[in-house]
Amino acid sequence: MTSSSPSPQASPLRLAVLLLAAGEGSRLGTHPKALLRKDGQTLLELFSSAIQGFAPTEYIVVTGFHAGAIESEIAKLNASLAHPIEVIQNPAPEKGHASSVRLGIESLKGEFDVLLVALSDQPKIGVREVQELLDAFLKRESGVEIILPMVEGRRGNPVLFSRKAISEVLANPGMVCREYMDTHTDQVRNLLTSNKAFVMDVDTPEDIQQHKLSLT
Repeated sequence: MTSSSPSPQASPLRLAVLLLAAGEGSRLGTHPKALLRKDGQTLLELFSSAIQGFAPTEYIVVTGFHAGAIESEIAKLNASLAHPIEVIQNPAPEKGHASSVRLGIESLKGEFDVLLVALSDQPKIGVREVQELLDAFLKRESGVEIILPMVEGRRGNPVLFSRKAISEVLANPGMVCREYMDTHTDQVRNLLTSNKAFVMDVDTPEDIQQHKLSLT
């Protein structure tokens, strides 16, 4: 984090974090998105630094296609992280995003109130965005278990889930968070925001240029 970044506010919520980094990055020449660099730091490092102030009870990263390279970076980061990363490797990442989500939530130990499910290719997600989701959860209406950022009608990420919602997902073999959200719309609060960080990701070489990222 830079000195200009906001500081996390004290929260009564115990936060767990699930970061998905199992993709192939095929449109980037099979380069792992989590290892793209911004201002000399990998996206994985920037995100990991941002969430440290929230004192996550668990921080899981699911790896897959580029497991070796990403896990090498994680080993370096863990040497200095107060809340280190636990690696879960998806043995079949070709089964897609949903398989990594399911594997990740099955690996949770349950010592949390809310779970942040995040993507590894969102270069603008930091303290401000995580705080925005937590604040919305604390102010939610009765029955709301999921906070989904919405920017100009587009669904964003990360998404915040209550422990109750995750428990219900896990109670249904094979179910994943997106399916649960789509079938329990009454539990979802759309966080209407103008913060485009929630919908910015990296899929193409043009995105790398737009976000001023580098491969090395």
